[in-house]
Amino acid sequence: MIIPRANVSESLIERVSLWLQQSALRGSDLESLVHGLCERLAAAGVPLLRVHLSFSMLHPLYDALGFTWVRGQGVEIEGFRPDGSEADKTRFVSSPYYYLLANGLPHLRRRIDALAPSEFAIFDDLKAMNGTDYLAFVQSFDEETTRGMVGSWTTDAPGGFSEEVIDALLHIQSHLAVAAKMAVLGKLADNMVTTYLGGNAGQRVLSGQVRRGDGETIRAALVMADMRRSTALAEKAGRQVYIDTLNTFFDAIAAPFNRNGGEILSFMGDGFLAVYPCDRHRGPSEVATQAAMAAVREATARMADLNAGRRSERLGEVKYGIALHVGNVMFGNVGLQDRLTFSAFGGAVNEVHRLQGLTKTLGRPVIASQAFATYCGGDWLPLGERRLRGVQEKLSLFAPGEGNMTASPMESTQKKGLDLRSEAEHVMLLYRNSRQQKPAGPGANFLQ
Repeated sequence: MIIPRANVSESLIERVSLWLQQSALRGSDLESLVHGLCERLAAAGVPLLRVHLSFSMLHPLYDALGFTWVRGQGVEIEGFRPDGSEADKTRFVSSPYYYLLANGLPHLRRRIDALAPSEFAIFDDLKAMNGTDYLAFVQSFDEETTRGMVGSWTTDAPGGFSEEVIDALLHIQSHLAVAAKMAVLGKLADNMVTTYLGGNAGQRVLSGQVRRGDGETIRAALVMADMRRSTALAEKAGRQVYIDTLNTFFDAIAAPFNRNGGEILSFMGDGFLAVYPCDRHRGPSEVATQAAMAAVREATARMADLNAGRRSERLGEVKYGIALHVGNVMFGNVGLQDRLTFSAFGGAVNEVHRLQGLTKTLGRPVIASQAFATYCGGDWLPLGERRLRGVQEKLSLFAPGEGNMTASPMESTQKKGLDLRSEAEHVMLLYRNSRQQKPAGPGANFLQ
């Protein structure tokens, strides 16, 4: 018996191709591109059950961004960090993508037989979805970089993919590559700028604040933190141990200040500066300082956990200092005409830097100016007055009391969820360069 296979309209496929071209010109993001493509192909009569597309992002934190579309379920977005588990690596080695990359092939097509042994691990999942045919591909965006995409089309049509459908998918693939490349480059620029400058500063730069002198003055709660005895650690333990320790330190102490209204503006050696922008009125200042204080509580708890783990490994304790202040901050581009940096500066930044230095002198891991303590409220211990270098008037200093260092039940509940990785960090692989005859990096269940 001959099983009929689905046919598709060439006119409708051309309409989808035209939509991809228009989307590329409009600068559509990858999610809109993938979702719109899959839904339009399905509406044009292409019998798609599942589509997976992964794009290299050249992101400082992520290797790739991936999308899985399932008919009637929409799109799931995933991201891959280059520290996958051994299980992920094993899964990838048994994947069709590994086979394509290892053999330098552009396409792989397999019929899915529910009764036959699975050639690739992903086929077990597709069998459970009643998949009948599978077509995978590799598409480089150019010959000189690691940017590109890998993907697969799966159908549950009784006869599998017809030759007409395969022709349509190959035709669409070339148009998708052009649109995706433009979307990836746009996302790449956004990723790079926001990762290195922070979300707020990055968006300012992307919106056009790129000339020397561009900027504005805002009021903000300021946080400056620093790791103690880092120079001695670098000299004693060596470069790699120092870098690993510093990154572990930042993971523990800095992460809480990069959410809930806060943003880390810059990492300076073994320290960082974070801001919580607010208006000049009392209400917004209270919200900003209390958010910063909540981050201090979480950072302190995370550092306690970090040091407990280090003690169990017979490693030295990592000490730190955190200073809290409120004042005006100037955002702007400074530097040379052809070499700029977007930064925060001004009197308040200098003051919080001096305050952070006093945590060593006073033997307190956290100190605050009177302005910060007043707006924040709660339990504070007076530490007397000190004159800061370059500041005419003495400042009254405070240390948070027990009440201000005790997390509320809501904060404790939120903290349990914040340390969990998102789904986007569990799944992906990106191939490095399809011209190389071997892939690099781990993969996972849905990168197939």
